[in-house]
Amino acid sequence: MRTRRIVVAAAATVIAISTLGYGVASAVVYDKLSKVSGDCPPAWESNDPTRFQVLAFEGGPVAGHEGFDTTPYVMPAPETVTIASRDAGIQVSGWYIPADAANAPTVILVHGLTACKHDHAVLLPAGMLHRHGISVLLIDLRDHGDSTLEDGRYAGGTEEYRDVLGAWDWLQAEKHVPADRIGLLGVSLGAATVLIATGHEPRVAATWEDSSYADLPSMIRDELTRSGYPTILESGAGLVAKLISGDDITSYSPLDGVKQLAGRPIFVTHGDHDQRINVRYGHDLVAAAEKAGSHPGSWFVEGSGHTQAMVDHPADYERRLVDFFAGTIGSGPD
Repeated sequence: MRTRRIVVAAAATVIAISTLGYGVASAVVYDKLSKVSGDCPPAWESNDPTRFQVLAFEGGPVAGHEGFDTTPYVMPAPETVTIASRDAGIQVSGWYIPADAANAPTVILVHGLTACKHDHAVLLPAGMLHRHGISVLLIDLRDHGDSTLEDGRYAGGTEEYRDVLGAWDWLQAEKHVPADRIGLLGVSLGAATVLIATGHEPRVAATWEDSSYADLPSMIRDELTRSGYPTILESGAGLVAKLISGDDITSYSPLDGVKQLAGRPIFVTHGDHDQRINVRYGHDLVAAAEKAGSHPGSWFVEGSGHTQAMVDHPADYERRLVDFFAGTIGSGPD
């Protein structure tokens, strides 16, 4: 009997230690993978709508695009605006650049993780749209750029989507743009965020996503593998997120958003050499949209890496982008 008690106690101790170790490891992983500094890369400080370069995070031109000419895509000086998120206490920083026509449609553009509105990946498509008579609003998500530093962590779009919808509300209230004349565009984390926003707001008229993930559990597993951590920590990281920041990062996914399209237009683009977010997610999103009764546009770009199609094939990207929004939210005079 005594031996049995010893064995049970030993087993309980092992379980407790293992559980504690799993929890600690999950906390370390969540802390490492979720933190954002809130600051744009210093190399991007000179990028704005009036002049910008195609720059990597660490500074210097993106490899293979050292001579990329952005002058056709520069825009007038923006109106710097501060917008209330749908979450109280969160202020969203933005650049609003109206088109010449007073009744022009408008697209909200949303950057990726640890990026901001100074990134060429939003400035370039903004310039493509603007020169075809479409107004643009570029925003910084919470914990990024000049927007409110909430907790220094990203939530995979599950909180940030309310910043996008705050901008969508602002365009209607302050710029008197009808809901059916407003589109959303996002790249990477911004792509995931606009898809989630579209799912939560049934009046969003049209959404363009470039290089989104589909569901966060799969993306967490990919991130763990890419960073050299065991994928068994996936569930623990989600639990730690709830405990540390209150973020339920698996509560709603871009895939869930696509399932709520109800026939609304969406365009999916993704490079097939993307080493950051696997191209399979783009195919998953297209399949989900079709199953939900929508007719998604798509462009899977051979040889392009993460969000690189716009600089690899700018003319094709511009044509598809402008055609999509002109056919969904309307166009301005060219």
